[in-house]
Amino acid sequence: MRYIRPVSTPSDPSEADWSTRHSVLSTARRTAALVNVLSGGPPGPGSGTGPHPAPDAVAEVLRAHGEIDPFELTSRDVEGMRAGAVLLREVFAADSADAAAHALNRLLGAHTGALRLTSHQGVTPWHPHLDRGDDAPWPEWFLASSCMALAVLVWDRQRPPGRVCASGACRNVFIRQGSGPERRYCSRRCATRERVAAHRRRG
Repeated sequence: MRYIRPVSTPSDPSEADWSTRHSVLSTARRTAALVNVLSGGPPGPGSGTGPHPAPDAVAEVLRAHGEIDPFELTSRDVEGMRAGAVLLREVFAADSADAAAHALNRLLGAHTGALRLTSHQGVTPWHPHLDRGDDAPWPEWFLASSCMALAVLVWDRQRPPGRVCASGACRNVFIRQGSGPERRYCSRRCATRERVAAHRRRG
């Protein structure tokens, strides 16, 4: 099951580390990374090609974003998570806070349970969940936890929580951060590629 870790004492720095790894922003970044791998973005090790990533590739993203072994993902789990990723793309494609909120409200109404706090029977610090139980399947957990994190970002920032990369050659989504200039690309690589292409068109 997810988040399995022995309970630490309040003074233990590992508890603060757990909270950092599972903060709203960290969860939102994990959502973007999962949407990308599940949607057939740039393949990572073991992901194969095309829009059908191997379970190991999805598990690698989960580990990179703080999920603790042991856990197992099946091909059926990945297919269910891919369906959730399609739904979440609408939130990333929203061009206003209103559009993002309406998209999230539809997902929250159709795919999540009641808000509750859980400690997974005492093995983790208390934290909120929107899936229907601590033993919820991976697809339900992914969609519910993602909706919660993205909804909090809309609430906190009053703007869309993320966007789709502006590069025509890229389908990746990313989380918007900070109050600086509007970020349009998911990575420096995409931004550089688009600048080079624009320079060539002008030349």
